[in-house]
Amino acid sequence: VCVCVCCVGEENWVDSRTIFIGHKEPPPGTEAFIQQRFPDNRIVSSKYTFLNFVPKNMFEQFRRVANFYFLIIFLVQLIIDTPTSPITSGLPLFFVITVTAIKQGYEDWLRHKADNAINQCPVHVVENGKVVCKQSRKLRVGDVILMKENETFPCDLILLSTSRDDGTCYVTTASLDGESSHKTYYAVQDTKAYNTEEEVDTIHATIECEQPQPDLYKSVQHTIHMLCASLLAVAIYTGMETKMALNYQSKTQKRSAVEKSMNAYLVVYLCILIGKALINTVLKYAWQADPNRDEPWYNDRTETERQRHIVSLAFTDFLAFMVLFNYIIPVSMYVTVEMQKFLGSYFIMWDDEMFDKELGERAVVNTSDLNEELGQVEYVFTDKTGTLTENNMEFIECCVDGHVYVPHAICNGQEHEELFFRALCLCHTVQVKEEETVDGIKHGIHQGKSTSFYISSSPDEVALVEGMKRLGFTYLRLKDSHMEILNREDEIERFELLEVLTFDSVRRRMSVIVRSTGELYLFCKGADSSIFPRVISGKVDQVRARVEHNAVEGLRTLCVAYRPLSPEQYQEVCHLLNGAKLALQDRDKRLAEAYDIIEKDLILLGATAVEDRLQEKAADTIESLHKAGMKVWVLTGDKMETAAATCYASKLFRRNTQILELTTKRTEEQSLHDVLFDLSRTVLRQHGGDYTDYGLIIDGATLSAVMRPTQEDSISGNYKEIFLEICRNCSAVLCCRMAPLQKAQIVKLIKASKEHPITLAIGDGANDVSMILEAHVGIGIMGKEGRQAVRNSDYAIPKFKHLKKMLLVHGHYYYIRISELVQYFFYKNVCFIFPQFLYQFFCGFSQQPLYDTAYLTLYNISFTSLPILLYSLIEQHINMDILKKDPSLYRDIAKNSLLRWPIFLYWTILGVYDAIVMFFGAYFLFDNTTFTSNGQMFGNWTFGTLVFTVLVFTVTFKLVLDTHYWTWINHFVIWGSLIFFVVFSLLWGGIIWPFLNYQRMYYVFMQMLSSGPAWLSIILLITASLLPDVVKKVIWRALWPTTTERIQVGSYTDMLLSMYLTPINWESAVRG
Repeated sequence: VCVCVCCVGEENWVDSRTIFIGHKEPPPGTEAFIQQRFPDNRIVSSKYTFLNFVPKNMFEQFRRVANFYFLIIFLVQLIIDTPTSPITSGLPLFFVITVTAIKQGYEDWLRHKADNAINQCPVHVVENGKVVCKQSRKLRVGDVILMKENETFPCDLILLSTSRDDGTCYVTTASLDGESSHKTYYAVQDTKAYNTEEEVDTIHATIECEQPQPDLYKSVQHTIHMLCASLLAVAIYTGMETKMALNYQSKTQKRSAVEKSMNAYLVVYLCILIGKALINTVLKYAWQADPNRDEPWYNDRTETERQRHIVSLAFTDFLAFMVLFNYIIPVSMYVTVEMQKFLGSYFIMWDDEMFDKELGERAVVNTSDLNEELGQVEYVFTDKTGTLTENNMEFIECCVDGHVYVPHAICNGQEHEELFFRALCLCHTVQVKEEETVDGIKHGIHQGKSTSFYISSSPDEVALVEGMKRLGFTYLRLKDSHMEILNREDEIERFELLEVLTFDSVRRRMSVIVRSTGELYLFCKGADSSIFPRVISGKVDQVRARVEHNAVEGLRTLCVAYRPLSPEQYQEVCHLLNGAKLALQDRDKRLAEAYDIIEKDLILLGATAVEDRLQEKAADTIESLHKAGMKVWVLTGDKMETAAATCYASKLFRRNTQILELTTKRTEEQSLHDVLFDLSRTVLRQHGGDYTDYGLIIDGATLSAVMRPTQEDSISGNYKEIFLEICRNCSAVLCCRMAPLQKAQIVKLIKASKEHPITLAIGDGANDVSMILEAHVGIGIMGKEGRQAVRNSDYAIPKFKHLKKMLLVHGHYYYIRISELVQYFFYKNVCFIFPQFLYQFFCGFSQQPLYDTAYLTLYNISFTSLPILLYSLIEQHINMDILKKDPSLYRDIAKNSLLRWPIFLYWTILGVYDAIVMFFGAYFLFDNTTFTSNGQMFGNWTFGTLVFTVLVFTVTFKLVLDTHYWTWINHFVIWGSLIFFVVFSLLWGGIIWPFLNYQRMYYVFMQMLSSGPAWLSIILLITASLLPDVVKKVIWRALWPTTTERIQVGSYTDMLLSMYLTPINWESAVRG
C-alpha cells in the first residue's frame, strides 16, 4: 500500500521534511532520495555538563563585578609587597566561589535527574511486525509507536489508527495550552483500518510535512493523556524539535534589582577607592619631593629601588594604597548576602500557613537568589486553568420560563420544563466513556451501577449534562447516529442526530438538529448576547433578569432555545449546509452564513448557570495584589468566553469594568491599525474626564500581529508601543488562546518597556514554563498538570492563595532586611576605612595601617557580621498580620525605594561623618592629654585601637537603633559580639603568642582601658557619632512620616495602652 499523508501547513511552505513510516526505504525505480537527518528524542533542560561545568560556571561567576574585582585585588597582593596578607582577600573569595558553584551544580543536577526520568521512560515501538520496548530518548523520526490508554505521548505524532472503529481518540493538551478538557482526534482516513502491528508493518507510506514550528494551533499536537484502548502513530518531530520543546524558554541566570543596585554601588565605591589611592600616591610623591622629607634613615631605600623608574614606583605605590583601602568593598558582604538568602529561604519552607493539608505539600524554594525580588513585583502574569481555578465545573441552577431549578429539585411540570431538559441532553458534543477508571479515579453515572463518565472538549458541556442527570434526564450514549436519553420514568428515548452546527467564538452558540417520532427540532444554546436577538417568543424578560443576576454572582451563563422544523424547512437546511460544506473556496465563510440563516426565529426555553470553581481565596488574593499596586494579567490557552467568565469570578474584571477587545473577530471587521488607535483614544480620553476602569482582552492571533511589525508601512508598522500604552491604562488584561512561547513574549515585552517593571509569572503546567523562566520571578503551582512548572520555577507553592503571603509578607520582609544589610555594610566599611585614609596625612603617606592586622581581618568576619546577619534574617519592622490586612503597605517599598541613590548617599555621608568624628575626636582629645596614669605616652597602636573600639561600638549601636523586633537571640548576638571584641582584644594583647614573630599589640588594649580620658572619649565619640542620625529620624518621622512609620507609632501606642489600661481583677487582688 502506498499512501502519501500531508500535514496541515502553508501551501507555499518550501522547507518541508519527508518521513518514511517505519523507516521503509522507497522502492527501486523511484526518484533519487537523500535521507534527512533528524535529532533523537532526548530532552535537555539542564545548563551544564560534566566537562563544561567548571569553565562555564567560573565564567558566569566572574562576570559579576564584585568577584572579578576581588580576584584582581588577590592577584595584586600576590604579585607585589602590600601592607596586608593575600589571605585576607583570597580566602573569602574562594569561599564565595565554592559555595555558589556547589549550589548551582546541585540545582543543575536536579535538572539532569528530571531529564533522565523523561528520557528513560519505556515506549513501545513496532519493528518488523513486533512490539519492542525502547527508552524514550532512543526514538527516531519515522518510528511507529503503540500507545496504551492514559499514557503520555513521548513526542509529536501523526495518528495512523486506533482501537475504535471510527478511528477516533480523545486526548488532553493541558501541558501545551492549559486546557484539561478532552479533544477528539481522527486517524488518517487511509490508514485507520490498520489496527494490528502486523497490518501496520505492511504500510509503505511517506509523510510530507512542514519543518517543526512552535505554533500549537496548527498541525500535530504533542499531547498528555489519551483516552482510547490503544492507538498506533508515527513520530514526526522528536526531542528538541517537538512543539513543547520549541515553546520552552531557555533558562538564564536571573539577577534581582537589589543585586543590580549592589553592583552600581560597588562601581561608585570602586571609583572612591581609586580616587583615594590616586590622591595618596600623588601626595606621597609631593611630600617626598622635599629632600628633607625623603625616606628616613631607618627605612632607607636599597640601590635597586633607587634605580627603578618613578612611574614604576608610583604604580606600585598606587596598587599598595588600593590594597590598603580595599576593605571599603568587603568580600564578606557578598558572603553575608549569600548566607542571608540561603538561610532566609527556609522561613518560606517552614511557614505552616503555606502548608496544604490536602496535598500534603509545603512551599518550595528552588532559587534563593531572588527572595528580595518578591517584595518588588509590579506585574503578575498568571495562568488560568489549574492556577486560578480548580479545573472543576459545577452545575448550579437552570431557569425555565422564569422558574429556577437546582440539582435534585422536584420538577413541577412547567410547559417547557421537559423540553428544556431534553434540549440540554441533546445539544452538545459530549462523548461517553465506558471504563471503570481513568488516572486511578473512578467515574460513574449512577453510583454502584454504571461506570460510564462524560468527556468533552468543553467542561461546561459536561457540567450541564451531569446537571441534567441530577434533574432526572440522563444522557446515555451516541450509537448509530442516535442519541439515547434515560428519562425520569427510566424509559430510554432515542433521537436521530441529523446535523451538528458546531460552536465557534464568533457566533458564540451551537445547535443540533434531531428527529424523534417523526418530529424535527433545532435545539440551540449559546451566550445570551447571541441568543436573545434571535428569539421571537418565550419569557425573555424573566430569563434575562435571572441571567443578569447569575452574571453578577460570577457564574457562567448560557441560554437555551429551540425551533420546530417542518420537513420542507429541513430540506432547505440540508441544501444550505451541503452547499457550504462542499465549497472549495471560502468554506468557513459560507458555513457561517448558512448557520446564520438556520439559527433564527427561535423560541426561548431558559438559561443555565455553571460555576467554574475558583481555587480557595483566589479572588481575595487578586484583590489584595491590586491593592498592593500590582497589575494582574491572565495568560491562558483557553477560549475567550471561558477565560472572561473566570476573570469576572476572580474579581480581575468587575461589573463596572469597561471591556476592550483586541481580538481576531474585531480585526476582521477593521484593520489592526484602526482598532489599536480606536482603543488608544478610548483609554486616553479618561485623562480629561471621570476615571473609567478598563479591562483589555486580546487573543494569540492578534498578539502575533501586534508583535510582528509590517515592512510596508513603517509609521504604523510597529504597534508594540501603542499596545503597551493601552495596557498601562487598563487595570487588568486577559490574554486568551496563548501559545506557551507567546506567554513568554508578553512577559518579555513588559520587562523591556520603558519603566522596566519587575514581573512575576505563576502557573501549574508545562505550558507555563516559558513565561516562568522569562519573568523576573517564576512561581510554580503544585497542580494536576505534572511537575514541569514546579521543577523550572524559582519558587513553588501548593495553591494560588499562598501567593498573597509570599509577596505581601515574606517579600516585604526580605526586601526590607536585605536593603538594610546592603546599606549598613557599605556604611560600616566607610566608617572603617575612611580613618585609615585620614591617617595617611599624619604618617607621611607611608601606607602604615591604622589598625592591627587582626582587627583588619576580623572586623567584617567576626566583630560586626553576626548582628547584621541576624537582623537580615528575623527583623520585622511591622507585624505580619498588619502586612496581610493592609496590602497598600507594599507600595512603600515599590520601585526599589530603599536602595535609591539619595538614601545610598545619606548612608555614605553618615559613614564619612562618623569616621571624621572618630578619628579627629580621638586625635584632639589626646592632643594634650597624652599620658596615662603611670606617665606613659599613647603610641601609634593605642591610638588606632581607640578609634577601632569607638568604631565597633558605634556601628553596632547604629544597628540597635534600627532594630524594631527584639528577641533573646538579638540580645545574645549583639551584646555577645561586643563582649567577644573586648575579650578578644584582652587576650590578643594580654598573652605573648609563640606563633607571632613580633607582637605590636602586646598590652595595648589594657593600657588604653587603664586611662580615664580614654573611657570618657569612647562614650563621647559614640554619642556624637549617633546623634545626627537619631535627630534626623525624629524630625523626619514628625514632619514627613511614611505609612509604615505611622503604623509603627500606632502599634507602639496600642501596646502601651494595652499595658496601662488592662482591667485589674480587684477580687483576686484583695484575696492576694
